[in-house]
Amino acid sequence: MKHNQFLILVAICICFVTKSFSQKGNYRIQNGLLLEGGITKLDILTDNFITKEGDGFYGGTAATVNIPLKWYDISFGMKIAENNISISGRPTQSSAINEFIDYKLFTVQLPLIIHTKIIEHYITVDAGPMFQYNSKLEINDKSYEDFYINNYSNITAADIYNISQINLNGLIGITLGIKNFKLRAQYVYGFTNIFNKLEKQNLETSGGDSRFKGNQSQIFLGAAIMF
Repeated sequence: MKHNQFLILVAICICFVTKSFSQKGNYRIQNGLLLEGGITKLDILTDNFITKEGDGFYGGTAATVNIPLKWYDISFGMKIAENNISISGRPTQSSAINEFIDYKLFTVQLPLIIHTKIIEHYITVDAGPMFQYNSKLEINDKSYEDFYINNYSNITAADIYNISQINLNGLIGITLGIKNFKLRAQYVYGFTNIFNKLEKQNLETSGGDSRFKGNQSQIFLGAAIMF
C-alpha cells in the first residue's frame, strides 16, 4: 500500500512540474515527454565487504522542458530499476572456500536534471540531484542465507539485508542523438550511507569494522524516445 501511495505521489509531481514550466514568458517554452530504458550496473563502494558489480535493467519516464535561447533544458522524472550486486562469503566460519552471493536491489529514483546544451538538440551534458527509494537487499538464492560474509567472523548473508531505504544521489552523464531519439550514459553516486541502518541492527562485528559505510555507484546505459 505504501508503494502505491509513493507512485501516485510521483505521478502528481510530474504533472505539476509539466504544468508549472509551461507558462509563457519571454521564451516559447516547450514541454515534452521522454520514455527511456536500458541496462544498469550497480556496485556499492565500501571497505566493509568485498563486492562485485552486477547487471540489471531499468525503465523510466520524464517531463522535459525545452528552453530556447538558454544554455540548458530541464527534466524531472522517474526511473524504476532492478539491480544486482554480489558480496563475497563462505559456507562456514572456518571455510577457505569463497563464493559471491548474489543480491537484488529494486530502486525507484526521482532525478531533477539540468541538461547543458553542447550542441542543441544533439548533445547535452546532464547533471542533477536524485532522490531514491529502494528495497532491502534480497538474496537471489535462499540457500545462501546462512553463508558467512567475508571480512567478518559471525555476520551471515541474511544479516545485511536491512539497508537504508531512502537515499540521496547525484547524477552526471551525457545524452546524444537526433531530436526525438537519444542514447544516454549516466553515472549515479550515492551521497548518503546506504549501510547506515546496519549500525542499528546490533550485529556481531568481530573480525571487521564495527562502523558500516557504503556509497552507491550505479551506471545507466540506455536509449530514450522524446515526444
